[in-house]
Amino acid sequence: MASPPAGLSPFEMFKLAEAMRDAHRPRDAEKIFDALAHDPDSEIRAEARFRKGMMLAEEKRYRAAAVTFRALLDEKPNAARVRLELARILALMGNDVAARREFREAQAAGLPPDIAIAVDRFARSLPAGKPLGGSFELGFLPDSNVNRATNARTLDTVIAPLVLSRDARSQSGLGIRAAGQGYVRIPLSDTFSLVPRLSGQGNIYRQDSFNDISGSASLALEWQRDSDRLTPSIGQSWRWYGNSLYARTQALGLDWLHPAGPRAQIEAQLNAGRTHYLNNPLQDGGLYSGSLSYERALGARTGASLTFDVTRQAADDPGYATWSGGGSLLGWRTMGRTTVFASVGLHRLEGDERLFLFPDRRREWFYQASLGATLRQLTFAGFAPLIRISYERNRSTVGIYDYHRLSSQIGVTRAF
Repeated sequence: MASPPAGLSPFEMFKLAEAMRDAHRPRDAEKIFDALAHDPDSEIRAEARFRKGMMLAEEKRYRAAAVTFRALLDEKPNAARVRLELARILALMGNDVAARREFREAQAAGLPPDIAIAVDRFARSLPAGKPLGGSFELGFLPDSNVNRATNARTLDTVIAPLVLSRDARSQSGLGIRAAGQGYVRIPLSDTFSLVPRLSGQGNIYRQDSFNDISGSASLALEWQRDSDRLTPSIGQSWRWYGNSLYARTQALGLDWLHPAGPRAQIEAQLNAGRTHYLNNPLQDGGLYSGSLSYERALGARTGASLTFDVTRQAADDPGYATWSGGGSLLGWRTMGRTTVFASVGLHRLEGDERLFLFPDRRREWFYQASLGATLRQLTFAGFAPLIRISYERNRSTVGIYDYHRLSSQIGVTRAF
């Protein structure tokens, strides 16, 4: 069947599509639903997309089903049934973070009391999801300061002013960013799963001395009971700078996820490890961090999260040892087929002692802001264009750490 017969009413086309579906001809049914999705009547378009999404889900074509439900929600964001189906599909795909967010937004939009109770129970005990999964992101990176370096020509030291070479000062450039991660979920029982995971990301520039690449491998044990999920993990990470191994870190982690009512969740993380710096052993030391995040659906199309964190970087030389802490706020809103997001952050860092070469102990204020959008109207194969612009400012009493940076990203990311 090349295309739906001409001259049929929408009602007749729906009947024909269902007949094709019952006859195990889903591709022909899909063509009819796609034709109906361009009907001038918004209700007919919505019904066609919903039926197509349900058919794709029955065929276990989860990614295509999720894209179809998302396109419907872009036009009708308050369609609670559709949002719940999208959440169910995302859970089956193993993307429980996105699934929980859709459940919260459905609750924020308003559900009948009996349905709300059932949805809350399901959201609190999401299935483990698929046994194998991952994600990928690719983009271009115009950047005013690829090496996060000062723009000063000289620095004050306890000996004499230090003149910096051009390579040691801020450099602009155009790079490519690639990031991805993959995991395997191995069920051990109804409540325990073993999850090996590999991840990596890299910023690659024409001047390879500024290439910044990192990778990690970890093994986690997921324990989920009722509404909570607890995940201890062990792993190692590596960072290469300028194509040379810069540092490696062994770490232990603990992650706790807890729903805070039908519209919010709390996530807490603790990490402890030790970092070895290959070029400067005086920086070697323990690395300890903790964070607490609160995320809430403000409506069917709007949400926000608030995060506080603290980090202790110990070092063999007290001049490199630091305490830092602060907070960040992230918000997002869906407008049609575009999701706009913005974030701001503020952190304070204090060094234990001054470095030998510099007259002042390291004290810093770090400011960050970003604005971006995901353009789902251009979705292809489950990916959508992403644009983001970010600004960083680090005010430091030690000149070599004082910098500002304006960067952007133009690329593709997963559409849901």
